[in-house]
Amino acid sequence: MIQSAHLIDAGLFKLDGGAMFGVVPKSMWQKLNPPDENNMCTWALRCLLLQTEDRKILVDCGMGDKQDAKFRSHFSPHGPGNLIHSIRSLGLEMEDITDVFLTHLHFDHCGGAVSRSENGTLIPTFPNARYWSNKRHWDWAIKPNEREKASFLPENILPLEESGVIHFLDQADALKEWPEEISFRYCDGHTEGLMILDFFLGDKHYIYPTDLIPSSFHIGLPYVMAYDVRPLDTLKEKNEVLEMAIQLDSTFIFEHDPIHPFAKVTKTESGRIQIAGYPESF
Repeated sequence: MIQSAHLIDAGLFKLDGGAMFGVVPKSMWQKLNPPDENNMCTWALRCLLLQTEDRKILVDCGMGDKQDAKFRSHFSPHGPGNLIHSIRSLGLEMEDITDVFLTHLHFDHCGGAVSRSENGTLIPTFPNARYWSNKRHWDWAIKPNEREKASFLPENILPLEESGVIHFLDQADALKEWPEEISFRYCDGHTEGLMILDFFLGDKHYIYPTDLIPSSFHIGLPYVMAYDVRPLDTLKEKNEVLEMAIQLDSTFIFEHDPIHPFAKVTKTESGRIQIAGYPESF
């Protein structure tokens, strides 16, 4: 049984507004997330920690801090949030994390999974954890297409395999090891084999939609990122998840929303899905 859930603040970063909002005109999206002079908008790196009686499950890891200055200059990581400090603020150490669930292997979701040791060696950040992906997405990431190559960084991925800590949820019996309150859904619009996680905490249902719906600004169906490899699939997958949220009275937990960590949705009489409110905590 899930006993508690915590948001893990891994900082802020910037991405191009046009890329994040796709075909939606700037005249519309700039009212939601105003860009700077370079058309860059600020986004959160918000991870999740779920605790059961005997497990501490970290969902995504932010972008980490091992990249060089040139790489970091493209994304302007900033803010007081830090993956390690946020975990320690809960009275935990890196050794306490038992599982790391990686929704997908883009750098802003898995960069913190691997760190540099004092001698420069790349090692898993959480030494006692099992890291979870799925084989279809893993194979997609280690042989990346040109469109996503800049997002799948070998230094974030291959050390997990070399250290023998990566496990795949689509292999036999893997799902049996997870608490029954947690469910997974595979989506292929943003990237091949992205995994969405949803769970019950008591009688309340939560959805962590990762980059299928990266922020509350992306609730509207046309708001699909230009990064997505199959945007029409994203539309279908978003609609299915939004309908599930309405049926289960779910609360969304947004990984990249710079303002609202949580939101609930509702459907108008005309059938349009919109924000119903912004809960402040679990």
